[in-house]
Amino acid sequence: MARMRSSMASRAGTSADPAMAVAVAIFAHQEERRIAGCLGSLPLDRPDTIFHVLVNGTTDRTVARARAAAADRAHVIVHDIAAGGKSRTWNHFVHHLLTGTEDAVIFLDGDAQIAPGSIDALVADLATHPQANAAAGMPVNGREVETYRRNLRIERGIFGDLYALSGRFVAAIRASGLRLPDDLVGDDGLVASWAHTDLASDADWQLERVLACEGAGFACEPVGLTRPLTWRMHYKRLINYSVRYYQNRIVSDIMSRVGPAGLPRELVSLYPDWLPRWRPRPGPIGWFDHKGLARMKARVAATKKA
Repeated sequence: MARMRSSMASRAGTSADPAMAVAVAIFAHQEERRIAGCLGSLPLDRPDTIFHVLVNGTTDRTVARARAAAADRAHVIVHDIAAGGKSRTWNHFVHHLLTGTEDAVIFLDGDAQIAPGSIDALVADLATHPQANAAAGMPVNGREVETYRRNLRIERGIFGDLYALSGRFVAAIRASGLRLPDDLVGDDGLVASWAHTDLASDADWQLERVLACEGAGFACEPVGLTRPLTWRMHYKRLINYSVRYYQNRIVSDIMSRVGPAGLPRELVSLYPDWLPRWRPRPGPIGWFDHKGLARMKARVAATKKA
């Protein structure tokens, strides 16, 4: 990827199993308010673990705040990556920043705070269940928290806020050269599908390949009625969810027919075939669908001009 700068530093400490090699990816885009809290919730003194703070496409002070929070910790690397996009950054991390020798790889968002013991719990669950490709952290706050936790136990999905992949599974992704579409909104749904199918098509889906890790948890900042900033953030998030809804229809079609090998470099290349079939859903969500579809059409137009 284009421009990248890194800073490093450490403090001594111990971990549950010093024989394990663990990498942690912390995705941060415009997170100057929350990145210090996220890093402060992590066990940055684990000598067996490298923490990669992946600041991508950011114009605020996220990099400076992350470097200040990681000062004097040699196991923390702050990457300043010019190009934004979580899926693009996920690809860069997996294929270019990992060594390929990790026993487990943890993924989390820079706006989340991680419950104590979560990394140990994720690593231990994967070690105890060698047939599993992934382990999902559980939400610990929010109005629908119990519903989300119950669904994770039943459906074995994952939230991008916190999950882990086994080193064996990451090595298989690297060896096959598989990448998320660079413009995919959200990594978690497709990564969960890869984990359930063991990088095959949906016909090979096995629920037990993804674990619901009861000992790992994350908390997200709730929408505050008195804070306009969080309302604006939530409004943009709902538009992103609509784009994701339509993207998932494309991805599900590909995964059901040919599997991950059929995924394009960018989903925008398939938008012209799909956009004529779609209309906003009924109800209030339709407003955000309208905005999301307009954004997707604009991307097609911009691609044609490029």
